[in-house]
Order: sequence, then C-alpha cells, then structure tokens
Amino acid sequence: MSLSLNQWTTRRWTLAEAVDGCARHGLEAIGLWREKVAEHGLAAGAKLVREAGLRVSSLCRGGFLTAGALSAGEGRAALDDNRRAVDEAAELGAACLVMVVGGLPGVKPGEPLPDAFSRDVAGARERVAEALGVLAPYAGERGVRLALEPLHPIYCPDRAVLSTLGQALDLALAHPEEQVGVVVDTFHVWWDPALYDQIARAGSRIASYQVCDYLHPLPADVLLGRGMMGDGVIGFPPITRAVAAAGYTGDVEVEIFNADLWAADPDEVVATMKARYDSVVMA
Repeated sequence: MSLSLNQWTTRRWTLAEAVDGCARHGLEAIGLWREKVAEHGLAAGAKLVREAGLRVSSLCRGGFLTAGALSAGEGRAALDDNRRAVDEAAELGAACLVMVVGGLPGVKPGEPLPDAFSRDVAGARERVAEALGVLAPYAGERGVRLALEPLHPIYCPDRAVLSTLGQALDLALAHPEEQVGVVVDTFHVWWDPALYDQIARAGSRIASYQVCDYLHPLPADVLLGRGMMGDGVIGFPPITRAVAAAGYTGDVEVEIFNADLWAADPDEVVATMKARYDSVVMA
C-alpha cells in the first residue's frame, strides 16, 4: 500500500498546487474532488496528473441518490449528475468514484430540518439500490468502479443512509465486483463492532482505504471533526492489518476535513501526514 493525498486535506491548494505538492513530497497518488478538477478543466487536469506521474486514487464524489423518484425531477437530475461523475472518473483514470449515497429525502446537508421531509430511512436505502441498478452498468461500460462509502451514523439524516460497512456490502454484492466496491474510511467505521468481520467479508470489494482520526469532543460542525492520525481516538494498526489481510493493495488516502489544518501551511500538513502515516497508520 502507498500513501495518497486527498486534496481536501490541503483544501487551500488548487489542483495544480496539489499535484506539485505531491511530486515535491514524493507521493505517488492523489485523491481528487470534482470541484477542484472543474476549476482547472477536466481534460487539462487529467493531463496535469498524468504528466506528473501520479495515480488518481479516487474521485469524490458521486451519490446523493435518495431525493426522489428516478424517473423525474430531483431523481433524474441526480442520475444525470452521477453519469457525469462517472465520465469524469473515466477521463481521470481514477481507481474509483466515491459514492456518498445521500440522507433522508428532503433533508439538505448541514441545514436545519425543513417543514416537510421523509423519515423513511428504509425507503431511502431502497432508492439507493434502485439507482445503483442504473449506474453500475453505466460505470462498468466506462471502466469505472463505484465505491459505496458508509458514513458514521451522525451523518445518516443528511448525507448517507448507509452507516456500516455491512450495509454498503449488502448493496455492492448485487453487482459485479469490477462495477461496485466499498470504501473503508476509518473516521466512519472505527466504532463498528462488526468491522473486522465485514472487512474480511469485503475482500477484493474494498475499492478505497481512507484514513484520518476521530476527534473528541467533536466540534460544533461535526463535518470538521476529522483530525490528523494520532490526534484522536482511533487505533489504526489493527484496521490497516485487516484491510491488508483482505487483499487490498491500493493506495491509503488521507482525507481530513479540519478548519485548523485548512488554515495551516499545506506543505507542513503533508509533511506531518507522511510522518503520521509511518508512525501511526502503518505502525
């Protein structure tokens, strides 16, 4: 396994600056975000990454598939956006397209509850399964692997009705392995008592291994509760060993949402990331 910088960890950097930073720090891979790629231009961004000799460990993100019926309105728009995301991942040669599947219909990420929304979490998961039935073949035809990412239960209302690795696997197993895999993100799954059994069950379905720490206490904005490895409560080596034992040989992507790190010198953040990868994640 090799270290990869998810570019949201150094959010201040443009795509060009992040690619240059990876090269200067001796990294072989980068995880990209669609917004940053769009700012640079898709074709130009793909060329930039290729010429730097970097792998694209993931593209973030597709998903948000729970808003409505797929035949009209928000549902159809979500499918269209996900098809574009698949096309972008294909152009970039990304190892996978990360799928954050969406929360309860009508609940917007990070916003107060609206007057009207659905509390039908089981129905929302059924919508995800239905959408995957459309998107998985589309991705497969373009050589792109969708990677279902379970998110910590605190994000179930507004970001992901998949909260455990087991739930993500249950959906992924309905599709060919090369079309749909899963993400193991330590921030989201470290607490799960079934984690190690599910990692073993996932095996070659693991499409991405992402690491960062879980801070305690969480900040007021829980989206920013991710920390540098070693600054929180997660014990990384057992998870890393389990992922390796399952057969994963891809990149280990550091993805951190943290206001203090975003305000810091990105080069210092990457240097610390490399040191903590060796001393904490791979210990």
